[in-house]
Amino acid sequence: MEQTLLFPFADYWWFYLGFLVFVIGMLALDLGVFHKHSHAVGFKEATAWSIAWISLALVFNGILYAYSLYKFGDQTIANQVGLEFLTGYVIEKALSVDNIFVFVVVFGFFGIPAKYQHRVLFFGIIGALIFRAIFIALGSILMQYQAVVLIFGVFLIITGIKMMFQSEGSVDPSNNWLLKFMRKHIRITDRMHEDHFFVTENGLKYATPLFVALIFLEFTDVIFAVDSVPAIFAVTKEPLIVFTSNIFAILGLRSLYFLLAGVVDKFHLLKYGLAFTLIFVGLKMVWLNKLFGGHFPIGISLAVIALFIGGSVALSLLFPQKNDNDSSKS
Repeated sequence: MEQTLLFPFADYWWFYLGFLVFVIGMLALDLGVFHKHSHAVGFKEATAWSIAWISLALVFNGILYAYSLYKFGDQTIANQVGLEFLTGYVIEKALSVDNIFVFVVVFGFFGIPAKYQHRVLFFGIIGALIFRAIFIALGSILMQYQAVVLIFGVFLIITGIKMMFQSEGSVDPSNNWLLKFMRKHIRITDRMHEDHFFVTENGLKYATPLFVALIFLEFTDVIFAVDSVPAIFAVTKEPLIVFTSNIFAILGLRSLYFLLAGVVDKFHLLKYGLAFTLIFVGLKMVWLNKLFGGHFPIGISLAVIALFIGGSVALSLLFPQKNDNDSSKS
C-alpha cells in the first residue's frame, strides 16, 4: 500500500546528508576534545551532557516545526510533525533505560573501569547508529504494507506482556552464546590493557575485555532496536522523523548512563511503564489507528506514554523496593 510522505527521501536526501555530517561532527567533538583522555565521567559532567543533548533535540524539534509550517503553510501539519518527533524521542529515550540496565551488568561482569566505560560506549554508539539506520531504512519499506504493520503490532504487544513478567537480573553474560562463541574463536586476554581494544603478546593478536564488552553491547542494542524502531513507526510513518528522533535519543544515551547508572536499580517499577508503553503502541498499530480513521491522535499518544513512563518512575520513588537486608531487620 503506497503512502504519501511529507519528507520523501528523494527530495530530502540533502537533509539526511547534512544531519549525518552534524552527528559525525558532534561525535568528533565529543571524543577528540571533551574526552580526548580517558577519565571517569562524574555526575556533574553527565548532567551537563544530558542537558546539552536534550536541548539539541528540542531545538531541532523547533526547527523542524518551523520548517514544516513554512514549507506546507499549515498549522495542523506543523503541529503534527512537531508532536510526532517529540513522541518518538520520548519513546526511544524511555526504552533506552533498558540499555542502561544492561550496561551496568556488562561493565560489572567484565570489570571495565569507570574511566574506560565512555570509550566503550562511544564506539558502541557508532555501531548503534549504523544498525538503527539499516533498521529504519528496512522499516520504511516494510511498514508500507498493512500486514507487516499488524505483525509488528502483535509483536510489540507480546513483548510488552513478556516484559511485565520478566524476572529481575535476567541478563547473565556468562551464559550468553555470543560470549561463548567469542571465547572459542578469538584470543582474549584476561586483564585490561588501558583503553586498548586489541594488544599483541608474543607475536599474537589478542582482544581485551574492552572489545568483548563492546561487541556484547552492540549485540544487545540490535535486540533493543527490534522493539524501539517499530514503536516509533507506530507514531509516525515519516522515516525522516523516525531517523532523527531515534538518533538524538541514542546520542544522549552515554550521558544518561553515567547519570543514572548508580540509581537505575531504584526504578524497579519502570519496566511496567515500558511494558504498558509497548502494549499501547502495539494496540495503536493493530486496532486504535483504524478506530480513529487511520491515525490515533498524536497528542493523546504523547500524554498516555508520558503517563506510563512518568507514573512508573514516580511510583518507584514513592514505594521503594525493599531489599533482603530491610526485610531481615523487620
